[in-house]
This record gives sequence, C-alpha cells and structure tokens, in this order.
Amino acid sequence: MKDDFDNITEILERNAREWPDDVALVEINPQELESRKTTWREYSLIESSPIEKFRSEITWSKFEEKANRFANFLLSRGLTKGDKVAILLMNCLEWLPIYFGALKAGCLAVPLNFRYTADEIKYCLELADADVLVFGPEFTGRVEQISDRIPRVKTRLYVGDDCPSFAESYRNLVKYASSSSPGFHHRPDDEAAIYFSSGTTGFPKAIVLQHKALLHSCRVEQNHHGQTKDDVFLCIPPLYHTGAKMHWFGSFLVGGKAVLLKGVKPEWIIRCVSEEHCTIVWLLVPWAQDILDAIDRGDVRLDEYKLDQWRLMHIGAQPVPPSLIKRWKSVFPHHDYDTNYGLSESTGPGSVHLGVENTDHVGAIGVAGYGWQTKIVGPDGETPVKPGEVGELALKGPGVMKEYYHNKQATDEILKPGGWLLTGDMAEERDGFIYLVDRAKDVIISGGENLYPVQIEDFLRANPAIKDVAVIGLPDARLGEIAAAIISVKEGMTLTEDQVNEFCMGLPRYKRPRKVIFADVPRNPTGKIEKPKLRRMYGAADLVAQQNGIAQT
Repeated sequence: MKDDFDNITEILERNAREWPDDVALVEINPQELESRKTTWREYSLIESSPIEKFRSEITWSKFEEKANRFANFLLSRGLTKGDKVAILLMNCLEWLPIYFGALKAGCLAVPLNFRYTADEIKYCLELADADVLVFGPEFTGRVEQISDRIPRVKTRLYVGDDCPSFAESYRNLVKYASSSSPGFHHRPDDEAAIYFSSGTTGFPKAIVLQHKALLHSCRVEQNHHGQTKDDVFLCIPPLYHTGAKMHWFGSFLVGGKAVLLKGVKPEWIIRCVSEEHCTIVWLLVPWAQDILDAIDRGDVRLDEYKLDQWRLMHIGAQPVPPSLIKRWKSVFPHHDYDTNYGLSESTGPGSVHLGVENTDHVGAIGVAGYGWQTKIVGPDGETPVKPGEVGELALKGPGVMKEYYHNKQATDEILKPGGWLLTGDMAEERDGFIYLVDRAKDVIISGGENLYPVQIEDFLRANPAIKDVAVIGLPDARLGEIAAAIISVKEGMTLTEDQVNEFCMGLPRYKRPRKVIFADVPRNPTGKIEKPKLRRMYGAADLVAQQNGIAQT
C-alpha cells in the first residue's frame, strides 16, 4: 500500500475516500448485556432494544465527517495553529474524531489521564496552555471544582446528556459546523500533540510530539505486526495513553477496523474477540492472567467461542513474567506473541520490541524497533558501554519528542547531542538482545499505571501520627508491583494499619498503598531515603533479580 503521507490526518482522509462505507470503529459496552443470555449480534436485531447503549459503530466516512465538523467548529471559535485542545473522556466513539478534529484545525491535541484529580486536571491544563477542554459526564464533578480557576480555558465542551451550566454541549454545537475538510496541511515538523509524563517527583511534564512522530508510530506498529485491511484490532486500554492509541495506529494505517471494549472481565474480552472477529489483542499482564485463571476455573469455556481468527496477542506497559507467556502459549499455541518497549517521550511502544519471531528470547525487551536506533551508555549519557556491561538505555529515531513544553532544563537532561533520548532505564545487551536490569527512577508500575512514591509520601506525611514514610514497589504476581508504605510513627503515638488505610481513602484508589509496614525509615547522610536498602529488606530486590527474565514496556 502506497505510503507518502506527511501527517496522520491524511491517512484518515485516504481511508474515508477509499473505504467510505467500511466500519472504522466499534464501541462495546458489555455491562448493558450483563443479565442477558442472547449473543451481542442477536441483541442488535431485537426491535426497540437500546442497541446504542451496548454496541455502536461508525464508518470511515462518518469518522472523517465528525473530525471535520469539530475542526471547523474550533476554527469558528477563533482557534489558530498551535492552540491546545484538552481531551478528558473515557473510551468512546467520540474520542478519536475529537482528537483528529483538533489536528485538522491545526491545534495540538492534549489527552488527559481519566484518573486525574481535579487539581491534577487544573495543573495539566495550565501547564499545556490549554484553550479548550472537552470532557464527559464522568468528570463533571471534577471539572466543576476547578471551573472558576481555569480562566484561559474559555471553551468547555461537554460530551453527553444534561450539559452542566459551566460548559456547552459538544453535540449541539458541532453538528452545525461544516463537514468539509478545513484543508489545513501540516508539515512533518509541526507540533501535533502534548502527552503527560512524570519523573520520580510525580509532577507531570508536558511532552511535545510532532506530526512526524505520530506518523512514524503508525509505520512502526504496522511493520512489527503486519496488520492488513482484514485485521480487527481490539482496544481495551485508555486512549489517553500512547500505548493504546499507537498500537491502534498500525490498523489505522491500513484501514482496518478497531473495537473499543469498555470493560476488562475475561468473559467480555473473549466474547468480544469471538463475536467481533478480532484478530489482534493488546493486553496488560493482569488481564492476561485473569483470562488464563478464568479458563482454568471453567468460567470461560473456549469451545463456546470462535477464536480461530485470533492471531496475535501482545503485551506492554509493565514487566512481563516469562512464565505467563509460557502458560499463554500452552492455551493458545497458534498465537503469535510480542512485547514492546517504549515511553511517551518516544511516542509510545515499539522503539524496542521482541519480535514475533523471537519468543525463544522472552525475558529480553528485544532489539531496536523499525526505524529506531539504540545504545547503552555510561554515566556521561553519551559514551556507549561495552557489551555485557550495564548502562542507561538511549534511543534515537523519528519518534523522539521535540521537547518538554516550557521546561528547557528537563529537556536538556533527557535529550542529548545527535538526537539521542535517555530513557532512565538501566539495561545490558546479551547475544544481540537488550535486557532491562533495573529502573533508574523510583516510579512504581502497578497494573500498567505509574505510581509516584513522592506523591503518596507527601500525602501520608499529613497524618499527625506519622514521623517519616517511604513508599517503594514490591513484586506482585498479578499487578507487577504494588505500592508499600514503610511508616515510622512519632514517639508516644500509636497508629494501626486500619487507620492508615482509612486515612488513605483521601487518595485515588489506584494510589493507595496495598501494604503497610511499621519500621524505621533509613536515610543517608545527605537526608535522602535509602530506598535500595528498603527494597533489599522487604523483598523488592527480587525485582532486580527478575529483570533477567522480564520484559518491560
């Protein structure tokens, strides 16, 4: 297939032109059928059934029309090249047309993590200089809390019914905009999107990605996994994350259908693969483990589903135990398997990948991805170490970010001469494959989500009974890691685990420590917490030993 695109909006226009009536996106909300015995497709034939609440779809021409209408609406509001459009939505059919509509208007799309608190939403809107916020009903309360504290965001669009007073109805406004393409042409070096990342402090940094980076990610994914027009991609992770969207880009490049599944129950995933004829599924480690456990228990009977067309299962976003892949292959022996390494600063997954032909090397993160270069460098961040020696993994390729927005110091720390990006991950090369041996940062990856210890520590220190606290990651068979809080209690005071857990109800659920240990918190002479010592004491050192048999994205 000819590929002479300058940006990804041209791919959407090509798809709408060549396959206008083919289905582009399907949204499945399986909770609507939880109590029904009928199949999904049989349900769609039931007269008067509220099918749009369960299964809905749009064609490539409708996708293009929706994106054009949103783009023209933005232009009618006076937005110009370089303005920022923040997207705070759960996965839905509106998500991607809004994303592409922002790009078509010459704006930057700014996806926001749906787990953000109200204050985190405010912080990211301000950091990115957002001009527009598009949000869904799940976030009404959080946006209302900050609505009078985000004066720059004058256009606030609500996607849903019963629009709140501090916003405008997206659907009522956009439907009157022109459906014609605004004709804005992006150059490859133009800025396209801002994604958020964080260091060990937990304060988000705004990652600026260019159009050439997004386009390259399409080519990387399609090159690695060979998507064709007939493939159907099952997308479960949130679209705000580079991982989900950039894996979908491989199907997008060839005009293949994608299914957005709103739920992670094993029976929902298997049923969706069967009834939507999915051929490619990207999973997180907990979901893959849950599927295998459900099969072992008999909750999911594979002979009840059509799964012959399912050809590829790949995993990312956290360490992948080789034992899991061995177990998966024993249940699904015909599946190809791959794992991909990447970070938002490299436009998501694929800068390093194992490759479906290298499953005998499970445990390595793999080799340089399509169009990418890798090297492992010493303390100066530039000089390569000898093979077999541990150093920091560095990447170079078209997907490297342009910069951290409004943060030159942080940009200079991670971007080195010659276009090399320092990942912060320690690695070594053995037999031509790259293995991670430790993370340089203290970020805890739990169930595919990044947890930032300093944020949790700062929260816990507000408890009047806590003298000192350190949060580290401990190994967990299902989630990869869990957050453990080591707490030193003030002299003369008492504190129980139940009291700590009650206090942590003020944190978002995913940030709450899952283990509490009452002990002294060791610090070095400069006052820094000795987290390596704590890991050795409480078992997290096992993570280092496991790295020889673990791949991470």
